[in-house]
Amino acid sequence: MKNPLIIALDFPGKQEVHHFLKNFENEKLFLKVGMELFYQEGPSIVYDLKEQGHNIFLDLKLHDIPNTVQSAMKRLAGLGCDMVNVHAAGGKAMMEAACEGLEAGSTGKRPSCIAVTQLTSTSEQQMRSDQLIAVSLNESVLHYANLAKEAGLDGVVCSSFEARAIGSKIGSAFLTVTPGIRLSSDDNGDQKRVATPEFARKEGASAIVVGRSITRAENPFEKYIQCKQSWEGVLNEA
Repeated sequence: MKNPLIIALDFPGKQEVHHFLKNFENEKLFLKVGMELFYQEGPSIVYDLKEQGHNIFLDLKLHDIPNTVQSAMKRLAGLGCDMVNVHAAGGKAMMEAACEGLEAGSTGKRPSCIAVTQLTSTSEQQMRSDQLIAVSLNESVLHYANLAKEAGLDGVVCSSFEARAIGSKIGSAFLTVTPGIRLSSDDNGDQKRVATPEFARKEGASAIVVGRSITRAENPFEKYIQCKQSWEGVLNEA
């Protein structure tokens, strides 16, 4: 699936997920399963959604010693996910181990592996005070992206504001998956570096992750189509 719009299934359990997906009938989606849902339902939620024909981004953000991450990725590879991730802050050796684990555990094409750079809920001020990183947020993201590329990963999670710089430095084939996506009429919630689907497209993002703008909408399918058209350049947001 090229340049997907990924819907973040930020629900507490499979009952809420199934209720939500009734809005989409036979639509084949790219869905993000995060920590809350996976820790509640386990691998069965991934199997269930894959059986329905959806693509899955398993967003567990692994961050541990290389051996542990390698072993965990070997197990996750068997779930049939299309994309998984780690925290780039875990270092190059850990990211290399993640790729090795995925290769060892995959029976076919291994899932894409991407690295979280800086969370879109993190401001530059927070990064400096909480992480004691002295460079700019943009420099930190670019450094992590380059490290992920050297480790053999397929791309990174970043905000839309860094997608263009990463593409220019590393190349458009390197994935930039951008969360923090909102329509201009939506509330930012706990996100700091938010952007519209249209902005993400113009900045060259490879994929966008949309959560509350769709999942909490009165008409989720209508909001999904609106986001999708904006992302694909069919509709310009006012």
